[in-house]
Amino acid sequence: MPRVCSLSFIVLRVFPCFAIVWLMFQLTGDVNNNRKPFPLIKSTHSLVAKHVTKDKWDKLSGIKTKTSGFTLGQAIACAVEFDDQHCGIYAGDFDSYRDFASVFDPIIQEYHGIDANAKHTSDMDVGKIRGNVNPKAPVKSVRIRVGRSFNGFGLSPGITRQQRLDLEKLLSSAFSKFSGDLKGQYYPLLRMDEAVRQKLVDDHFLFMSGDRNLQVAGMERDWPEGRGIFHNKDKTFLVWVNEEDQTRIISMQKGGDVRAVFERLARGIKAVQDSVKSESGRDFMLDPKYGYIHSCPTNLGTGMRASVHIDLPGWTAEGLPALKARCEQLKLQPRGTRGESGGQTGVTYDISNKHRLGYSEVELVQCMIDGVNTLFEEDLKLQKKHHV
Repeated sequence: MPRVCSLSFIVLRVFPCFAIVWLMFQLTGDVNNNRKPFPLIKSTHSLVAKHVTKDKWDKLSGIKTKTSGFTLGQAIACAVEFDDQHCGIYAGDFDSYRDFASVFDPIIQEYHGIDANAKHTSDMDVGKIRGNVNPKAPVKSVRIRVGRSFNGFGLSPGITRQQRLDLEKLLSSAFSKFSGDLKGQYYPLLRMDEAVRQKLVDDHFLFMSGDRNLQVAGMERDWPEGRGIFHNKDKTFLVWVNEEDQTRIISMQKGGDVRAVFERLARGIKAVQDSVKSESGRDFMLDPKYGYIHSCPTNLGTGMRASVHIDLPGWTAEGLPALKARCEQLKLQPRGTRGESGGQTGVTYDISNKHRLGYSEVELVQCMIDGVNTLFEEDLKLQKKHHV
């Protein structure tokens, strides 16, 4: 750059008639140098392949976001690296959704089935929940989680090392102020005592490294520094720090009392929000159209997954394809109890809400309660049909 500046000065002094042409050439060259070659997107059927056109790429590939210096190339890394992505894009910060809006907006709208003028509404009022899961239903446990991110920090794919450390410090301080049934302890992953680590593994609380999507997307940089887990004394309220999202806030317990789990979650979210805001002035990232901001656009809106583990021997006899089709009608999602890619064993299923954006938290929890009760009643009939 100093050589270019010197040459520019000489041109201006000696050849003033060519000065403007020379400087325009230099500026154009800088822009072109920032523009990256159009990548080969291996996930040819992904939303990225559909919506990241060469024209958009040429306009956006040279941009770096203000908060974390994130680029469109980093955002679509998984769709470029792998051939099995459905969505294939992550945001590195709140700026990503704005700076790369011509890519993110159509992907979000297509994935969530919303139009360009949609508005998101949040509602955590447990008093609006009607009824509960049928106490006769063989529900083993309830788990409801949300993601939340704070303004001023990058999201996991783009967050800088210092931002991650500062956020962990802020959250650790916030946790220390919790009281009542939310009071507990924060366990940083870095230099974690082996006995503590094993206990968290045994309790199925510990998130691990090694997920290829998270690695390629940049979410495991500086692992395990700046990450950790908080849980209360009863192990019914947890917060994951700096995993896929800045925070994953979780409420859970044995049995089928969904209302109690949702009520605790609402209090826990507010406790995290109020404590961080009082100490730093920072609040949750919230967009009028897309709701609470997450690194993955599939989680935008509520970021909520409300689920139960329930035995469905009748539906097992009827067949998994039939259960999946029925859940689709009920706006639910069935999984095996070992997670999204863990497969299915036995007759126990993880049943959760399918949607995140376009519905309030109350609506999604109500949908899950009503759907689970419907599946239970139908399961009793299917047990008779198949002589289970």
